[in-house]
Amino acid sequence: MSDRIRVLTANLWNGGADPDGFADLVQELEADVVCVQELTPEQAEALGRVLPYGCLEPDRNSDGQGIALRRPAELRRLELACRDAHVAMLDPALWPGLPAPLEVIAVHVMGPHVPPWIANWRARRGQLLGLLRYLDEATPQARALVGDLNATPLWPVYRRLAGRLQDGPREVARRRGARPPRTWGPRPGTPRLLRIDHALVDRVHVEEAQVVTIPGSDHSALVVDLSPAPDPAED
Repeated sequence: MSDRIRVLTANLWNGGADPDGFADLVQELEADVVCVQELTPEQAEALGRVLPYGCLEPDRNSDGQGIALRRPAELRRLELACRDAHVAMLDPALWPGLPAPLEVIAVHVMGPHVPPWIANWRARRGQLLGLLRYLDEATPQARALVGDLNATPLWPVYRRLAGRLQDGPREVARRRGARPPRTWGPRPGTPRLLRIDHALVDRVHVEEAQVVTIPGSDHSALVVDLSPAPDPAED
């Protein structure tokens, strides 16, 4: 294993994405960490066959989510309003080649466009405030916050989080003289119109970023190759 960790985040459209097709995609991409939103039991079963570690909590009401891992990691929940985040701490002792511990926070922020609108806006704001509080209080270290934020770079949820973390795909695109690709369209197979799936990082170099089609989903998968900065305590 190299010192690169490949992280994939995907909204599976509450069962719309083909379970076996998605699992095959994960294998083909050789993802190490997969963060999923709108995960159903069938999708969780297929994903668990290719990445046996982690914590998957499927449901059929768009709240199913979790993290699937190639190797073991310390797992916990980050309590947020309405919909929690999942946290995986990757330890170099269990992930050979990793130069420093890497924390991955998998999030699915409530969408502002689904009823009941007032309740969801309140939950959305509560999720944001909980994430900001956590980032402000957490020990500085290599960290990646990934998932479906239901927010473009113009929206407050993105701007507030990006004020504390670096937008990895945007930095990769900047190095290439390009724009980061969009990730969401109204239906499977339609052009992607909005960039609402993100990978925000701290003390991590994002080597590559790509967007990959998920058969049957209105989202494309965002895939980032991360290299955590070596722990200064080890120098």
